[in-house]
Amino acid sequence: MNRVSCIDIGTNTALLLIADLEPASGAILPVFHRQTIVRLGERVDERKLIGGEAMERLAACMREYRRISEEYGAGTIIAGGTSALRDASNREGVIAAISTETGIDITCISGNEEAELTFFGAVAGMNSLPETFMVIDIGGGSTEISIGSPDDLEESVSMDIGSVRLTERFFSACPPSTDAFEAAREEINRVLTANIIPFFEAREAVYGVAGTLTTLAQVSQRLKQFDALKVQNYPLTFAEVDRMLEKFRSCSLEEIVALGIPKGRADVITMGALILRQFMRLLGVAELRVSIQGLRFGLAQKELLRLQQP
Repeated sequence: MNRVSCIDIGTNTALLLIADLEPASGAILPVFHRQTIVRLGERVDERKLIGGEAMERLAACMREYRRISEEYGAGTIIAGGTSALRDASNREGVIAAISTETGIDITCISGNEEAELTFFGAVAGMNSLPETFMVIDIGGGSTEISIGSPDDLEESVSMDIGSVRLTERFFSACPPSTDAFEAAREEINRVLTANIIPFFEAREAVYGVAGTLTTLAQVSQRLKQFDALKVQNYPLTFAEVDRMLEKFRSCSLEEIVALGIPKGRADVITMGALILRQFMRLLGVAELRVSIQGLRFGLAQKELLRLQQP
């Protein structure tokens, strides 16, 4: 038995998975989950720099995750940073500072590697998977779409449309103005239209991961708090996504928080829902399944494969 700690450092959220890996059976057995709003990507789209306050939030989170990992006896800590780290010109300095302060070494993951790790992580441990399926990961800084089979990733794309990046770029108020909303929709359509053609064949078998998707599944069920068992594999329809988006776009920040959405996500959920709606509309996706898994499960699976090698 090998206990590992896998950390996904995104633009908005840092996610921790502690799991036991069983090389003999190929099983990933989750032991502990934690998520923390870090907002590492605050103004990175504009400045191409990770600021001092974001650095402090990340360092505090990593110290806490290291403490938890040690408490649970994880022998290995694997940490991957995604879009915000990729975009930041000071990423090497951030990585070095976090290593010095917390002892956690962060790897900056490319967009293609993020898509691959998320693709396999999203469905890790699931049975009766379709022969061909698609995974969409709507993050704070980027969105990845991947297509393949349970054993093979056929194609993926990473696009610089994310809930934090586009909120900072287009929405200066909450609720956004009609003009700002339409400008964001046009930009999302432009990027998606240029990238989605290879993915049409899997539009009837789609899995969605990351905070936008899990939050929408929570709100759709009118859950005031996140419940992993109720969110995992939840069927989210286009009609329901459209309904929630229309509600969000007319709500103040306080009204969105009142729906049960955490403050650190409430200001970007409208944009996240808009990205998802346009994806579903342009591809003709009537329904997708929400997975609470993702990149950190992909990191765990990659480590499991390494352990299985002779």
